[in-house]
Amino acid sequence: MLVLEHLAWGLPDGEPILKDITLTLPTGKLIVVTGPNGGGKTSLAKLIAGLETPSSGHIFLDGEEITSLDITQRARKGIAYAFQQPVHFKGLSVQDLLELAAERKLSEDELCTILGQVGLCAQDYKNRQVDASLSGGESKRIEIATVLARKNAGLLIFDEPEAGIDLWSFSGLIDAFQRIQAKKQTSALIISHQERILQIADEIVVIAGGKVRTAGPREEILPTLLKEEKAGRCPLERGNSYE
Repeated sequence: MLVLEHLAWGLPDGEPILKDITLTLPTGKLIVVTGPNGGGKTSLAKLIAGLETPSSGHIFLDGEEITSLDITQRARKGIAYAFQQPVHFKGLSVQDLLELAAERKLSEDELCTILGQVGLCAQDYKNRQVDASLSGGESKRIEIATVLARKNAGLLIFDEPEAGIDLWSFSGLIDAFQRIQAKKQTSALIISHQERILQIADEIVVIAGGKVRTAGPREEILPTLLKEEKAGRCPLERGNSYE
């Protein structure tokens, strides 16, 4: 279980981005964080992953305070994060990267399964270098695959995973999220405006203006969001960004 208590964070110039965020995110749930652009969703994901340090407040994972831990230390605690803008690793192959994430050698079948979930063929990609030769969409899919490869992760964080992938890959990604959801011992936190992802959520959290506007079970929150979307107050994405 992840517990956030009175988290606040701002830009170096002092502009506040997150203001007094208090949330409890239960284990074994698929939680989607949504809301207007600029509301603080990505900042919240970075605070949870350890990429940023809150200016105030506390973060607890399964009863242990992890507020002061960096991203590497949190990874050892079972938190895996997929960057919104994937990082390149010159001289490292896709297979190398996935095996680093899995912390073991992967069989051909395992590589096919992991890469297949994001719409890539292992034969075509396992020896590719994780560098600028990959397109933005390819890099995004490989980044997501590294998170899916993490067998010891208890909390998977995905920041707008639908961005830059095609419809076929998106359908596979939805299937991957539902498999994670079925495990029950693994939680997934997804930052997304995509209606199809909201539809499979267990819980939805709406962040606006740096605060939690509302949070609760999908059955309670999604109908309100759809009404707001129809009225033009809360745009959701029904399509996808193709690459």
